[in-house]
Amino acid sequence: MTDSTTDSTTGTDTPDKLVVLDMAGTTVADGGLVERAFEQAAARLGVEPGTPAHAEKLQYVRDTMGESKISVFRHLFGTEERARLANSAFEEAYAELVDGGLVAPLPGARAAIEELRAAGHTVVLTTGFARVTQDAILDALGWQGLADLTLCPADAGGRGRPYPDMVLTAFLRTGAVADVRDTVVAGDTAYDMLSGRRAGAGTVAGVLTGAHDRATLAGHGATHVLGSVAELPALLASPTPLAEPS
Repeated sequence: MTDSTTDSTTGTDTPDKLVVLDMAGTTVADGGLVERAFEQAAARLGVEPGTPAHAEKLQYVRDTMGESKISVFRHLFGTEERARLANSAFEEAYAELVDGGLVAPLPGARAAIEELRAAGHTVVLTTGFARVTQDAILDALGWQGLADLTLCPADAGGRGRPYPDMVLTAFLRTGAVADVRDTVVAGDTAYDMLSGRRAGAGTVAGVLTGAHDRATLAGHGATHVLGSVAELPALLASPTPLAEPS
């Protein structure tokens, strides 16, 4: 890979970037499947829908969108055994829903990934789900091979967002850039923003197609807030200097 590409419209050199993209809510629309799968998993552990305990746990799931799911279940169910049981039940339920055709690419997401790669950038897709679920989503969308690399928390030593581990694993595995500040992180949650900032990414872009709003994304470190990931190629191609993290 070369050190830069030339923007055909401006004639300016644009440094190649490592672009780390979240999946659900950022590039993939899952139609609320996380909540539906959680309800099935919680029921298996005796948490009945309509109870105060169920409402409290569901709200926590909403508040922690973007975090590794096993970490969420450790918090909710206390013991490692119960957390792993809940996580397995969640992954099984989510996979069944995915097989039912209930996931779809967000508008412009595939084209954005293809455009980024055509411009010389390296694209990595990341998720808080387990590998089996990530692969089920990629298979359902026909996205296997779309990105340069795909990562889940287990690929990064087991820690997902808000830790920086997946971003740094992408940096180390791809060798796409020499400086971590040439990494771009994009996601729809506060945890995506925290993960990118903690990894030292130079650009941390929030998108408004998922869990969190502009204020939440900005408040957790977004250097840019975009309407959708479809706007990311234009942002990186712009000759205007990107905003520095505050």
